[in-house]
Amino acid sequence: MANSQVQLRKPTLDKDLEKLTFTEQATHFVLRSWTGVGIALVFLLIAMAVANSFATGTPGVLVVAITAALAAYMAMNIGANDVTNNVGAAVGARAMSLGVALVIAAVFEIAGALLAGQGVAATVASGIVDRLIFPTPETYAWAMMAALVSAALWINIATIANAPISTTHAIIGGVIGAGAAASGFHSVQWDAIAVIVVSWTVSPILGGVIAALFLYFIKEFIIYREDKIGAARTWVPVLVAVMAGAFAAFIVNGGTNGTVDLSFRTALLIGLGVGLATYVVTRPIVRRHAEGLDNRNQSLRTLFRIPLICSAALLSFAHGANDVSNAVGPLYGVVSALRSGAEGGTGIPLWVMVIGAFGISLGLLLFGPRLIRIVGSEITKLNPMRAFCVALSSAVAVLTASAFAIPVSSTHIAIGAVFGVGLFREWYTRNSRRRIDYIRNRGSRIAPEEEEPVNLHETRRRYLVRRSHFMTIVSAWIVTLPISAILSAIVFLALNALFT
Repeated sequence: MANSQVQLRKPTLDKDLEKLTFTEQATHFVLRSWTGVGIALVFLLIAMAVANSFATGTPGVLVVAITAALAAYMAMNIGANDVTNNVGAAVGARAMSLGVALVIAAVFEIAGALLAGQGVAATVASGIVDRLIFPTPETYAWAMMAALVSAALWINIATIANAPISTTHAIIGGVIGAGAAASGFHSVQWDAIAVIVVSWTVSPILGGVIAALFLYFIKEFIIYREDKIGAARTWVPVLVAVMAGAFAAFIVNGGTNGTVDLSFRTALLIGLGVGLATYVVTRPIVRRHAEGLDNRNQSLRTLFRIPLICSAALLSFAHGANDVSNAVGPLYGVVSALRSGAEGGTGIPLWVMVIGAFGISLGLLLFGPRLIRIVGSEITKLNPMRAFCVALSSAVAVLTASAFAIPVSSTHIAIGAVFGVGLFREWYTRNSRRRIDYIRNRGSRIAPEEEEPVNLHETRRRYLVRRSHFMTIVSAWIVTLPISAILSAIVFLALNALFT
């Protein structure tokens, strides 16, 4: 009888323990979520304190402090939604863990924002709406605050909904909407908007084309060669050298906010020198990693791991250089307008850039992992070679736009590159004579019991891109600008009614 009572109690105890364990896990999850929110609130207060300290003596210092908090909030939303594009491909290809990816992205985001972010930030501050047309500097300040509020709220909603949208669309739409509500549509510089919109159309196509070209090169000269490892030993150092040389040329040709600004010819020579030095250093490293590897694609993934990590870091730098403007551009506009009462200003203060740079990285670390999976694995399957093409092509396109101080959407470019890689794979699978001959010859050399026979018809017809994601992502891009503009106009009218 006693034994039966014990047996009856045991399932009950097990269920109680399961409930207790579940309760503990749920409590831990909730506390972890609230911890992130708490850290974010502390950062907003720090941003206000920094602005109040450095803007002492500026008319309307309280307005500057509040705008700094809004810019910090916007920067964290950019980190949570946008920076995932930088490392999503690498994580999706399993070249590095999520933790390592987040740290690399955070460090290089800060470097890109501080070293090369001022040009695009100035465009957002004064190149979208004409500051001189606004009735007063205070009116302009309210407009920029409204733009930050509307853009940040819309990005926050998109992040919760797991939708990778364009933060550039959001802030540009916010500035247009608030500017039109404050001073009429004639205050909007439509010629500058036209250039930006064209860049939004061209940049994802450019990212996709560049990514496809890189992948074509890798497939033709490395993957579908008899000696894959030998081909990789030859060409992987070349690819890394090209990447390093291009980055060096950008940095010395005005990529450091004017600190170093050499001629284009000199920049090319320096880039060539850095590329050659990188090749000399990388070649023995690749050869050492290639020793003992089997002649198969899995081994190539190992050799492409380091180049992929480097390209993800480069893309993070490029993103920081371009997209920090989405947060600090309006803040700089407010500081400059209140100080001078006009368009003056002697450059973006360092403290403004620091708020944007650290805000993006903090948002990435606290809230960024939510969207990495979408870019990294749900559009098309990525391995380290394909992910390398995505990251490198995106970095090239974003850095090129940053050199011309054009605010582009890194989301557009990165996702365009992912689609470019996937669509190119479909075309290459159906049409590449080299690939089909390689598979046929390989199939003839292995015994049937070792591997299933190759179905050439299947390789010709299959689709490698999940097209259902295309319309979803494009729809999110299309609605972002008008929604941000309308919301920003409403917020400005509310602020204007309350405080004037």
